[in-house]
Amino acid sequence: MTIIETIKTRKSFRTYSNRAVEPGKISELKQFLASNTKTPFGSKVGFHLIDFNEMEIGELKNLTTYGVIKGARQFIIGTVEKQPRAMEDYGFCMEKNILKATSMGLGTCLLGGTFKRSGFAGKINLGESELLPVISPVGYSSDKRSVVDRMFRFVAASDKRKPWHELFYLNDIDTFLDKENSGSFDTPLECVRTAPSALNKQPWRIIKGKDQNAFHFYLKRTPGYENIVKDIKLQNVDMGIAMCHFELSAKELGLKGDWNVNNPQIKSDDMEYIVSWT
Repeated sequence: MTIIETIKTRKSFRTYSNRAVEPGKISELKQFLASNTKTPFGSKVGFHLIDFNEMEIGELKNLTTYGVIKGARQFIIGTVEKQPRAMEDYGFCMEKNILKATSMGLGTCLLGGTFKRSGFAGKINLGESELLPVISPVGYSSDKRSVVDRMFRFVAASDKRKPWHELFYLNDIDTFLDKENSGSFDTPLECVRTAPSALNKQPWRIIKGKDQNAFHFYLKRTPGYENIVKDIKLQNVDMGIAMCHFELSAKELGLKGDWNVNNPQIKSDDMEYIVSWT
């Protein structure tokens, strides 16, 4: 399965079956987590695969909103050092983990507000200078979603994404970018459009600059959307996820470019500049 196919296939699952993940897959996933440390902004990240045994299932129910996540016993947990753009770096690498698990036939679901960080932090000895922004269960998804699972998908409109004209612009925020003017980057942009985000808010906006291959990423914050924990900004994590989808799909298509921070100072209204791909 290609990266682009994996991005298109990826879905969030909150209900898991009793089927155990094979030892070979566990080993492969652990090796990937250990190697996934390169970040766009240079933050130090680290990831772990935590397995809750039968004796710890009761404890797990207290660490997560277990009515939301049902049947999972293994979780991908990560840390990132506190620094500017740490949330974007974490989201970027965490989504690579999610896509790896998806390519292996495993289900996942990013959790930012429905788990107790203190309990999971104790499992990995979280340092004072480290943050634990989001986690994900991993395993074989159940053929039948729970009532709570279906409710969450309905409330978040998980299967719906904003149209192109609400996300992508040309030269400034006043001009819509259509696919014909996106050059060879229509597929990477579509991979961003379908990316997951907290409560499906889709906070990313991209302005294509006058340079044919310049794409400037902005964050449009949701009014009234508060951070759950100090220093943890889930919409910045979402920006890292969008960056991940863009980079991986662009590189798979052989489209050259890299991340750099050089605010183009173009009209963007109240949006926050994050990074550019050029």
